[in-house]
Amino acid sequence: MEEGIEKAMRVTVIIPTLDEDKSLANTIGSVLSGEQVCSDNVEVMVVDGCSTDNTTRIASEMGAKVLTTLRGRGLQMDEAAAIAGGEILLFLHADTSLPEGWYEAVRSAMDDKEVSVGAFTLSIDSKKKWFRVLERGVSLRSTRFGLIYGDQAIFVRRQAFIDAGGFRHLPLMEDVDCVSRMKAIGKLKVLDEAVVTSHRRWEAKGIVGNSIRNVAYLALFYMGVSPERLCNWYYSH
Repeated sequence: MEEGIEKAMRVTVIIPTLDEDKSLANTIGSVLSGEQVCSDNVEVMVVDGCSTDNTTRIASEMGAKVLTTLRGRGLQMDEAAAIAGGEILLFLHADTSLPEGWYEAVRSAMDDKEVSVGAFTLSIDSKKKWFRVLERGVSLRSTRFGLIYGDQAIFVRRQAFIDAGGFRHLPLMEDVDCVSRMKAIGKLKVLDEAVVTSHRRWEAKGIVGNSIRNVAYLALFYMGVSPERLCNWYYSH
């Protein structure tokens, strides 16, 4: 009977988007690949913040459920979570791909009933050596300090997520804030399996500069600066 319950575990993969037609097909494709993935155990939801490109068309053509909301990643993911059918929610950035066997890895992690939240190891799709240093830093930050960002594909127990208040519609730092509250409910599990995320945001502002900026915003958040103000600064520079 236990084996039957495990096989029936349903995961809803929630992908927040805003003009992501260049990367979305690859992202959804990574969700749907693998022998263990089928419509009975995996639901794909794309929650779009009013894109002006072909994002929603691509999502629909690939079989994803499409929900349109106001812009704001925290708000978008909360809206999708409210109507998701899975007992496990996995939040996936539109420029990030899941590894082969991701479903089994998540299911295995959630077999431990004490685990309330989990995430993958991070890898970046670039051959530059500086990114290997960055990956090691992210691994240390995740395993030693339990600081998880959304590009690591956070997964949670749906009911615990809702009980904890979800992402609270936050426009920035919604991932750090949510994981912190989820860790108060149960254990955090960081998987050995790695997602692959785009290098674009580091290349756009520089690897070192972007990393320093992320640390600065994290510090400001913990000092009490509002996510709304941080969001305005983040997207205006």
